[in-house]
Amino acid sequence: MVIANPLFNIFHILLRRWRIIIKDLRVNEEIRVREARVIDSNGQQLGIMPIKEGLRIAAEQGLDLVEVAPQAKPPVCRIMDYGKYKYEQSKRERDARKKQRVINIKEVKIRPRIENHDFQVKVKNARRFLSDGDKVKVTLMFRGREITHASLGHDLCLKFFNELEDVAVMEKQPKVEGRNMIMILAPKTQEQVKGD
Repeated sequence: MVIANPLFNIFHILLRRWRIIIKDLRVNEEIRVREARVIDSNGQQLGIMPIKEGLRIAAEQGLDLVEVAPQAKPPVCRIMDYGKYKYEQSKRERDARKKQRVINIKEVKIRPRIENHDFQVKVKNARRFLSDGDKVKVTLMFRGREITHASLGHDLCLKFFNELEDVAVMEKQPKVEGRNMIMILAPKTQEQVKGD
């Protein structure tokens, strides 16, 4: 069910994102066990004690008691500033998401009887895709009886790879699939470039 109020929808989107970012930890009165191993804000173990005692110590320091390991026997609780912890956790997750690199597969289609200029244009496009960090799927399309000369297509795929050998590695050898021959090229890593 979609509600017409856009502010309401934005609120729910943000709420879902926060649930993904932050693990649901029990805090203060939400902790259901009788006793737990308590760790203070400096990382020192205070020992196993009743939850009420841990809550009292946390309240004296102006901090929260957070159940960090509910599966442990006995459960482990830590005295910390929960708001600050949530903020740092979400910041770490955002930084991790920023550093992720999505690798796309770009396709370059060629024909067995391609002219030399057109061939060079396709090589130039593939080089650009590889320099952007994307993989390149080279599809050699056969028409009619051209499929009977698959060896010529294989040679053309290898010629294509030889043009890009300085920036690419062959991830998948040229192989006939239906009426097409497919080859996949991946960009060279820094170590592979240095090794050449």
